[in-house]
Amino acid sequence: MSAPQAKTVGGEVRGVGDVVDVGLRLVGVLVVFLVFPLVVGQAEHKVMAHMQGRLGPMYAGGFHGWAQLVADGVKFAQKEDVVPADADRRIFQLAPAVALLPYLVVLIAIPVGPHGFVGQALDAGLIFVLAMMGIGVLGSLMAGWASANKFSLLGGLRTAAQLMAYELPMLLTAASVAMAAGTLSLPGIVGEYHWWWTPWQLIGGLVFFTAGLAELQRPPFDMPVADSEIIFGAYTEYTGLRFALFLLAEYAGIVVLCALTTVLFLGGWHGPWSGSVGWLWTLVKTGLLAFVVIWLRVSYPRLREDQLQKLAWTVLIPLALAQIALTGVVKVVIS
Repeated sequence: MSAPQAKTVGGEVRGVGDVVDVGLRLVGVLVVFLVFPLVVGQAEHKVMAHMQGRLGPMYAGGFHGWAQLVADGVKFAQKEDVVPADADRRIFQLAPAVALLPYLVVLIAIPVGPHGFVGQALDAGLIFVLAMMGIGVLGSLMAGWASANKFSLLGGLRTAAQLMAYELPMLLTAASVAMAAGTLSLPGIVGEYHWWWTPWQLIGGLVFFTAGLAELQRPPFDMPVADSEIIFGAYTEYTGLRFALFLLAEYAGIVVLCALTTVLFLGGWHGPWSGSVGWLWTLVKTGLLAFVVIWLRVSYPRLREDQLQKLAWTVLIPLALAQIALTGVVKVVIS
């Protein structure tokens, strides 16, 4: 009687430990999701203020404009929540959540450090992450269609055209990394990384990062929200907290894109003393890429719609195919 009882008690303890472990991982992912996009938003205020000589964001609250983000939050919370009379009400209200929540799910699968420092390791994590990022863009399409506004509809159509153009080079370059590593698991890809991968996959990394910026509709790829032409595109009719959710989705997308680029092309946690501070290397690389995203917004003018499509179909896709071919050749030579 004693042996089966000990086995049952051990199983119960192990089950409780698994539940606690999963709970802690989910809480960690949620904290990152709630904090990091706001940090990127605050950094954008400060970096743009320094680069463009903007005075406002540097004075709100006193020292270095620390209260600018708080002021923005209060502003959005105070604004009236308006739904157009002719809008598809349910779709209109659901669109911000569709735009934001997929990025929360994506963070669960992105490894931060070695030794299982990941929300959930998936065998096909790369496919899962790219699929969820594509779902996030659907929020803009839903908002443009449901707003009953011609400018919003035009912004939604531009979003759809941009998604179709830039999804392909993004997938092709991600496939190149999967070929090189021999796995679709994100921790597995980082585990197979070698220092000479960065120059080998450099073209693919640049294509992936550029296509990701276009999918997030970040400048200079922000034609779907061109204020000089279509007011603010799919988000024209949104006010208050729903509009703030779209902005938060953009910053969450920046965090996801930079973290995924770090994992696929920059070695993730690899660096000096990676066994103990590997998570710090992942955060540093992600932060530097986020700075580049902000820098590009300040530095480059918006592309025209024809220029945007031409860049995708005549430049990025051929480069992505060339990267796959190079990866195949290198793999054959190595083997």
